[in-house]
Amino acid sequence: MEKKDLRIIFMGTPEFAVESLRQLVEGGYQVVAVITQPDKPVGRHQDTLQPSEVKKYALSQGLPVLQPVKMKDEAFVEELRSYHADLQIVVAFRMLPEVVWAMPRYGTFNVHAALLPQYRGAAPINWAVINGETQTGVTTFFLDKDIDTGRIIDRKTFEIPDEADVEYVYDGLMHLGAQLCVETVDKVIATDGQVPSIPQEESADLKVAPKIFKETCQINWNLPAKKVYDFIRGLSPYPGAWTTLFPADNEGCETFTLKIFKTTKTNLSADMEVGSITTENKKLYIACTDFWLQIDKLQASGKKRMQAKDFLNGMRDINVFKAGR
Repeated sequence: MEKKDLRIIFMGTPEFAVESLRQLVEGGYQVVAVITQPDKPVGRHQDTLQPSEVKKYALSQGLPVLQPVKMKDEAFVEELRSYHADLQIVVAFRMLPEVVWAMPRYGTFNVHAALLPQYRGAAPINWAVINGETQTGVTTFFLDKDIDTGRIIDRKTFEIPDEADVEYVYDGLMHLGAQLCVETVDKVIATDGQVPSIPQEESADLKVAPKIFKETCQINWNLPAKKVYDFIRGLSPYPGAWTTLFPADNEGCETFTLKIFKTTKTNLSADMEVGSITTENKKLYIACTDFWLQIDKLQASGKKRMQAKDFLNGMRDINVFKAGR
């Protein structure tokens, strides 16, 4: 079989998935249809519909786009079946019912942004950085009835520098995942669908990657500075780690929220209570359990993102506040 003869249906929604789709299309593979999420209402009155990044790219290439609300909808399943796909590829989409993932004769594989079985779940990139990992990667695996548990086809590793934030890792894994996606399709073609795969190992020390919510992003200063540092870069630039600043001595100042996007570790022992704030030479520091953490980039409620030194220029009484829960 040649790549132009393999009928592929691609499923994905965000920018992360576009690179895989682009490499398939521009590489001459036969993508017969694209499945993505319904357009999302945006704007103050939710009266404008915004298409996904995958839909934008698919339409620019003249590809058919399906946007089911429910994956088990009979009309959608029949339309999907009408494309007679040999293979389905999923990149950053949603959980599929068996009637969908089992439909193609060569099955459905997923490109996951972690080295499975570690970091199963919706936010593997964030949690790898939050947990201070020095290495992550991408995995292709066949879908089955459970989330991210199917037989592994292949993996590629990616190094995480200590100063890297989620944006850096996201971009790297997006391109690495696209490369692995194409290589996996080539294996399907070369083996006529009989791709070697191995079961995932199960153990008690597997780390998970659950979906991240606003409350997940609140900073706990009652931790070592390295853990707080990793937590902040693991949520930067989006959705952003946040903390509440409140008057340390009930001085009448209003409590407000601060998002923090970039910090620098120091070897300055924190000699004040956890969450205490101090400034020196136009630099802002917050006390963790062991060291002071230097705050470099932040965003106050209702303000634009800025450097800490610019924030201090307009916030001269910052020392009367404490950071905490």
